[in-house]
Amino acid sequence: MFSKCKITVAKRMAHNDLADEYLNLPYEVTVCDKAGEGETFITDDPYELPDGMCASAWADIRPYIIAVASGGKGEFMKDENTMLASCSDLFRPVWFKIERCDD
Repeated sequence: MFSKCKITVAKRMAHNDLADEYLNLPYEVTVCDKAGEGETFITDDPYELPDGMCASAWADIRPYIIAVASGGKGEFMKDENTMLASCSDLFRPVWFKIERCDD
């Protein structure tokens, strides 16, 4: 049985310095537009993609969601029922706050 989790977009970034150095692009890298900062997603099944959430980000952060939903503790976090995780987009990463929502 899994606990419900709230997933909040904590921060979006664009690393143009790295993109300029390593990529051959004719345009500037911008923050990801698939989710806005503060946007939330709720799940009670860490194996089911919440409506509206980026599938790539979900695949990247799902191990952390499973850990939180299974009762794992973020012992290094101020709130041990919370973890941070990011998608693997190197130039436009999105950071997510994952919180266990015990009812």
